Amino acid sequence: MDNQPGSQKSSIIPGSGKVNNWAASPSHLCYHFGTSGLSVAVATGVTHPLDVLKVRLQMQLVGQRGPLAGMGNLLVHVLKNEGPRSMYLGLTPALTRSVVYGGLRLGLYEPSKYVCEQVFGSTNIFVKIASGAFAGGFATALTNPVEVVKVRLQMNPNLRRGPIGELRRIFSEEGIRALWKGVGPAMARAASMTASQLSTYDESKRILIRWTPLEEGFHLHLMHCQHPHNCTNGYD
Repeated sequence: MDNQPGSQKSSIIPGSGKVNNWAASPSHLCYHFGTSGLSVAVATGVTHPLDVLKVRLQMQLVGQRGPLAGMGNLLVHVLKNEGPRSMYLGLTPALTRSVVYGGLRLGLYEPSKYVCEQVFGSTNIFVKIASGAFAGGFATALTNPVEVVKVRLQMNPNLRRGPIGELRRIFSEEGIRALWKGVGPAMARAASMTASQLSTYDESKRILIRWTPLEEGFHLHLMHCQHPHNCTNGYD
């Protein structure tokens, strides 16, 4: 594993001799967070209809008699009875969450690793797992209210009050704690998923740089992402 002295002010990319000075430039830090959030938002916009179907399938009535509707039947039912626009219910809060959640989930990974490097003098695999878990869990805890609003909108096609109106209604009628319903399981899922994805991606990339002629850059990331388990697309 790559061990760096705790007194270093910048992080060295293992095997490449290059210095990762993301912490030295505020503009680069903003770019790091911004591009992460934007990439997740694009993925969210493309796959949002699938998310609507997922929520509808998860929220089918408990104890419903007869077989539950499958994805194909549900898609036909929604398009026939609610129209194509219903496939984009809750898109505004979904995109809002994507920018914040994606920016934090992916953007906090490197800073967390950097802090651990300064404290423990190492960025081994356990540090990477912990950094990913923290980034995923923190991002989910912060954005859970937007996720709650998104799900409420996806489940109510006749709702006309919009995201802000629904947020106000939840706050006034159910209390602020309602905005963090389900945050525990959501944090556990995001923490484990982010830790496994980013640590695997980071560690295997380090090995490729060390044992192959590849250097940090577009070609390394493109080739590395061909493996589905290592391609961190950020969408949750």
